[in-house]
Amino acid sequence: MENIDLDTLTAEQINFMLILHSGNARSKIIQALREYREGNVEESDNLLVQAEEDLKASHEIHFKMIQKEASGEKVEFALLLMHAEDHLMSTLTMKELVRELLDIFKQKNL
Repeated sequence: MENIDLDTLTAEQINFMLILHSGNARSKIIQALREYREGNVEESDNLLVQAEEDLKASHEIHFKMIQKEASGEKVEFALLLMHAEDHLMSTLTMKELVRELLDIFKQKNL
């Protein structure tokens, strides 16, 4: 991910970037599970790696937001930010669950 200067973006743009990257990750995580079910183990693993990259981008944006607020700069709170946060956290949870399921499936040769 390119280095993004949050100061050049509106709060809405930042929130949509969080939603975009976590949404892309979520789609890849679900697709990884589907690919595994179809016997495409390598593609499943590749999708999980790609999802990690999307989540890394979300995490970097999120971390910069936290740094701004910790330095005393007010971060605008809005329903869109709450939605972006929820999207990111549920995707992180989904990623952990899918990884655990795939590990179980692999151990059981399913």
